[in-house]
Amino acid sequence: MTADPVLAEVVRHGLTAAAEHLRITLRRMAFSPVIHEVNDFAAGLFDRQARLLAQARSVPAFLGTLGVAIEAVVAAVGGEEALAPGDVLVSTLAYDTGSHAPDVTFVLPGFAGERLIGYCAVKAHVTDLGVKDAAATDTTDIFQEGLILPGVHLHRAGQRQDDVYRILLANSRAPEALAGDVAAILAAARMGLDELGRMIDRHGSATFEAAVAAMFDRGEAIVRELFAQIPDGRYVAHAALDDNAVTSEPVPLTVAVEVSGSDLTVDFTDAPPMQPGPINSPYAMTVSTARVAVMSLAGGAESCNEGFFRPLRVKTTPGTIYHAVAPAPVFVAGWVATATYDAIHRALADVLPEQVPARSGGDDCATVFIGRDSATGQFWMDGMDHGVGQGASARGDQGAPVMHAMASGVLTCCPEAIEARGALQVDRYELAQDSGGVGRHRGGLGIDGAYRAKKDCALSMLWEQTRTPAWGLRGGRDGGFNGYRVHLPDGTVHSGRKLSSFPLPAGAVVEVATGGGGGWGPPRERDPAAVRADVREGYVSEGAARRDYPHAFEGGNR
Repeated sequence: MTADPVLAEVVRHGLTAAAEHLRITLRRMAFSPVIHEVNDFAAGLFDRQARLLAQARSVPAFLGTLGVAIEAVVAAVGGEEALAPGDVLVSTLAYDTGSHAPDVTFVLPGFAGERLIGYCAVKAHVTDLGVKDAAATDTTDIFQEGLILPGVHLHRAGQRQDDVYRILLANSRAPEALAGDVAAILAAARMGLDELGRMIDRHGSATFEAAVAAMFDRGEAIVRELFAQIPDGRYVAHAALDDNAVTSEPVPLTVAVEVSGSDLTVDFTDAPPMQPGPINSPYAMTVSTARVAVMSLAGGAESCNEGFFRPLRVKTTPGTIYHAVAPAPVFVAGWVATATYDAIHRALADVLPEQVPARSGGDDCATVFIGRDSATGQFWMDGMDHGVGQGASARGDQGAPVMHAMASGVLTCCPEAIEARGALQVDRYELAQDSGGVGRHRGGLGIDGAYRAKKDCALSMLWEQTRTPAWGLRGGRDGGFNGYRVHLPDGTVHSGRKLSSFPLPAGAVVEVATGGGGGWGPPRERDPAAVRADVREGYVSEGAARRDYPHAFEGGNR
């Protein structure tokens, strides 16, 4: 059956609206700030073959893992024939879900009568799920990284499995928040499935499936149009992580992109072995990284569906940093994902000069505080992700600091909301002058901030790119590094890279500085008026401007 193109668009937009409705509902109902304020979750609707129908506007790195997770979780409970209406499956096993245990993955099958019609999948970061340090950077195996649920029924035919539910809550330092988040996730996911079912009923199964086929074909055509513009060949790029969080040596990364006609393969087989620290990437996260990196160039600014991924292949070798297997630690796999995304872009920068931007300031520089109330004995946690400067491109300068594209759905915490929770005081939160890379187009600025602890607590810094700056392109210069300094009340100052459960007494101040994005094009080609505007607005100091853009000032050398 061939779908009417207008009807196919109606179905496509209807599915997208359903996914967005799911996202909004979850944010309004969730208990934890990491969900309702930071937006650290992903949700999508999938067909019976676990193919993506529509995705909510949330964390891209999570979205690319959900199809792989559905297949793994359904297989773990016995396959499609083991499913029934009212089932809820849950998994925290990183090798299936693609990320660490606190990113709990829920899979809800949808039925029309007794016929399976598809799935809703939600992955959400909960406040805590039994990680040894709540936010750990130095784990050496998966068992230190939180509760492992290897794909089990949380609800079976509509009945909650209380033993599983009690185990889940018993492994959290914040069980009340976790219970509220689980209830919100399930309510939002059921609403998404209801809308999927109504859409199928409205159009009929055959018409709906034909519309989905047309929708997938259109997405595939959009991506193939870009791939066909790239000369056939193998393009290689390199990146590095600061360290593996256990030893101090940098970890080199190599990525190859192979283009043949309108097919593209991202080859991760030239990879270092799995590392002793938690930077290893599960296969699902590696697939997601490739998808997000390529779709950011080829997606046509549209919400993706499975068709967009058809021309893309991913090659990995099990037992390497890009295909972690048990019991490798993976808690901060996002670090390798971020660096790898940038490397994929670097590999294509010379053949897609108009599309590929310079490198960004790196990961989201998560800073986490955890303490215990002396009166109640209850744990409290607070934290924030920090925006970084984005890389400039052929299209122009970059603006305000935002999250890396892999986490682009994540929002920065409002300083007033942080202070309202009572444990921290925000002393400073401002743009980092001179942090953007110099070039014809200037890299975006990072952030300078300072947080004062009002209560005794412990500090974890999930930071990366403190050694490797944001590279510039086409003659543009590098952006700044990420970094932090901890000022203790006794005058001691601590600085470094990754940090887990560092004792932080009341009165201590944590200063953070996120890196700027790389510049694009030779600095001598920057418009003098743009240079002077940067100085006037405070983005660039006059001294730095005179040094880097002498042509913009009277008497300067061109």
